[in-house]
Amino acid sequence: MSDIEKVKKLRQSTGAGFKDCNLALKDSNGDLEKAAELLRVKGIAKASKKMSRDAKEGVVVISGDTNKISLIEINCETDFVAKNEDFITFVKELSEINNLCSSDIDMLNKSKMNNGNTVEDNLVSLIAKIGEKITIGRTKTLNSPKTQNFIYQHSVIKENVSKLGVMVSLEMTEKNDTINTFGKQLSMHIAALNPLALNSNEIDKEIIKKEEELIAEELKNSGKPNEIIKKIAQGKINKFKEENSLMTQYWVMDPKKKVQDIISEINVPNLKINEFVRIKIGE
Repeated sequence: MSDIEKVKKLRQSTGAGFKDCNLALKDSNGDLEKAAELLRVKGIAKASKKMSRDAKEGVVVISGDTNKISLIEINCETDFVAKNEDFITFVKELSEINNLCSSDIDMLNKSKMNNGNTVEDNLVSLIAKIGEKITIGRTKTLNSPKTQNFIYQHSVIKENVSKLGVMVSLEMTEKNDTINTFGKQLSMHIAALNPLALNSNEIDKEIIKKEEELIAEELKNSGKPNEIIKKIAQGKINKFKEENSLMTQYWVMDPKKKVQDIISEINVPNLKINEFVRIKIGE
């Protein structure tokens, strides 16, 4: 094999540039495997310098079916890279592996991809090739017995790749078209209204505490008696909980009714929302 053919083969297998491949082959005396290893090491060095940057762009990818489904967030620095074909190919395969791993990050990083290299090594190579910080962000798998999963994606870039992803799991004793319609609409509702929890008592205590502090600051100089201020503050915090709990939010398809009212009207035995996840890039 000629030197130029070796350079071409090394470029195809590593994604590195012509000069880097040529230099690696010289340093390894023409040994392709050693040259690839040298480039990988260099890639790690290049990647580590980029990891101090901010990665606020990226994509959300969903893989799976109505029984088991997973969502994964992959971040990068620019929206341009989020639409790059190499990046998209990587994240789509990564999402499939993530579903198999049930969102176990350690298992995911050690899993092998189609090219025979681990996710970890492929991520390093992609960072070196593209020239941006790329990280694996939030991830979640829904996989419970007697449930059916529904999804919604907004700002779609490619099939199952978007800027916002929602998964919701419904528990029921029977499946029908009414459930399918409700599941799809509920996913859209969650995307639009961004509930913090299913019920008010499940909202993170730190979020409630922060909201209470903001309300107290707002009412501090109102000039009203303390007893009145306490009542107003309690009313505001109750409203906050109601507006941010999925069951008590007003239904996006019919703002006169709440989600809990819609579930009652559907009148499907033992129907309940088991779990939901919403991830949006930048939030």
